[in-house]
Amino acid sequence: MIILNIAPHKKITMKSLLTSTLLLTLLMVSACGDDESSAPAAENAEEVITDVRLIFTPQGSGATVTAVAQDPDGEGPQALQVQGDITLQAATTYELTLELINAENPVDIEDITEEIEEEANEHMFFFSWTDGLFSNPTGNGNLDNRADAVNYEDSDGDGLPLGLTTTWTTGPSAAGSFRVILKHQPDGIKTATSGANDGDTDVDISWQIAIR
Repeated sequence: MIILNIAPHKKITMKSLLTSTLLLTLLMVSACGDDESSAPAAENAEEVITDVRLIFTPQGSGATVTAVAQDPDGEGPQALQVQGDITLQAATTYELTLELINAENPVDIEDITEEIEEEANEHMFFFSWTDGLFSNPTGNGNLDNRADAVNYEDSDGDGLPLGLTTTWTTGPSAAGSFRVILKHQPDGIKTATSGANDGDTDVDISWQIAIR
């Protein structure tokens, strides 16, 4: 609070009143400026992901299969778009690795995968698929129930799953869908029981898949 002391019996002129008002206004503007400069900085914006690659590497013989989704407009309104279907061999075990890239600037491509590894305690991939596509893990994934089986081969510093590397054994000939969701779960949201509805969604992509 700013108090203007005026000597008793001193005549208040229009000029002095305007001077006092101007002084008060300048002090208020200065105070507001100080508040803005002392305000905490905003958190970093979410990473831009323009390319997601699923790389299925078979154990033993067989060809590596790569599934791709791309974002045609970077930070624009369009979402990641699938570039073809997935075809895997029947009765084969695959190691699945995920790669995430920001190629919005072709001369400065960012490997978002490394950032996810560095912030593993705040991220987790969830998977769902058509029941019967895989003999291991069985079921239809852990989107609807965190406790359902997924063969995670990596973890964060607390021993909780991450999902950049997983293993899958295909069943007999079948067809269906395969969905991958990356959740950002900071500030203690990621726990042993947190699920696909907790935190923010960084990636949500579905492919058509065939086992032959």
